[in-house]
Amino acid sequence: MRWIKLKPITRFAAALLGVIVITACTVGMEDPMAQANTGPEGQFVTLPQGQVHAIVKGEGPDLVMIHGANSNARDFSFDLIDRMADEFRVIAFDRPGFGYSDRLGSPLSPMEQAERLQAAARALDVDNPIVLGHSYGGAVALAWALSADEDVAGLTLLAPASHPWPGGLGFWYQLSASAVGQHVVLPMVAQFAPRVLVEGTLERVFQPDPVPDGYLDHLGFDLTMRTRQLQINARQIGSLEGYLKGMVPDYPTLTLPIEIVHGEADRTVGLPYHAERLEAEVDSANLTRVEGMGHMPHHADPELVAETIRRTAERAGVRQ
Repeated sequence: MRWIKLKPITRFAAALLGVIVITACTVGMEDPMAQANTGPEGQFVTLPQGQVHAIVKGEGPDLVMIHGANSNARDFSFDLIDRMADEFRVIAFDRPGFGYSDRLGSPLSPMEQAERLQAAARALDVDNPIVLGHSYGGAVALAWALSADEDVAGLTLLAPASHPWPGGLGFWYQLSASAVGQHVVLPMVAQFAPRVLVEGTLERVFQPDPVPDGYLDHLGFDLTMRTRQLQINARQIGSLEGYLKGMVPDYPTLTLPIEIVHGEADRTVGLPYHAERLEAEVDSANLTRVEGMGHMPHHADPELVAETIRRTAERAGVRQ
């Protein structure tokens, strides 16, 4: 991928962080969801493992949306769901452990997440859908297609994580996936991270594109900063490369229409390591490279993404 590498933290800074953590552990910590004002927008599907939250809107061919890392389905309800609901029945899932979906098991692989979401989709009578995946959600969408190729009309992938990448994940990802990170650091972050820090992180993910006005409030500051979600997200990112290594050999077997949009300025999931390799390995994949675009195509140019979804549906024969 190249997931973006944060600047290396010096030994002194790491030691200082440890002192802060140990000191703050004496403070009672309340999960920020206790003050959350961002309620579920959709409905719940009950599976044997727990509940899956889904925003369902519109009529027409089924269009499933799968969000990226440390996000939720509200990422799509900011604009894209309403944009497509006149032409499709849109089903935007909270991935297991994110938003208002239960964990549905220990941190799940992309294949296991796809299996859970497929079961939720069947319960909603989803038929031959176009499956859209953004970033980490792209890996889940690819896993969905690999396990149920004949039951998927096509894929629309936005800056997808699809392949192993050179280099490591950087200090922060290593720390947050460790035992200390999971049980000490991330609960501290969930409790004490200021809003300005989260806003700065969003700016780096979106850059060089701007963060839309009101985006963080719509996504839900409290919703994304829960200890549980931060823990699951860190473990999923930490294990993703290994799962992708197992998926890559099967990509050439995919024959369904695949449309990809990837920004050339994306510094979170690198274009050369992912989308370009996927295009080279899958005959049915078509890649749209966008000069000057970052990691969030559906916010940077939502109409381009809408046209890409329509093209996927036309290639799949589910839309005239």
